[in-house]
Amino acid sequence: MNKGELVDAVAAKANITKKQADEVISAFLEVVTEAVANGEKVTLVGFGSFERRERSEREGRNPKTKETITIPATRVPAFSAGKQFREKVAS
Repeated sequence: MNKGELVDAVAAKANITKKQADEVISAFLEVVTEAVANGEKVTLVGFGSFERRERSEREGRNPKTKETITIPATRVPAFSAGKQFREKVAS
């Protein structure tokens, strides 16, 4: 499902226009992205949590040359599924 299909599904489920659904979804994504970028954790009970995780510096290899390289430390977004979400997917 892409964003357009998600907008259509939300509009139908919430009985609102596609334009309104698109605005709501875009606003949601923007708020979650900004919060996680600022180091905040966003938790939606039953669905899951979005957070920023730190990856430490590590050693890797260039697959072409087999040369050892150092991969710098970085921050990455992470999602942990909530219990209800995991159970629904597993059934």
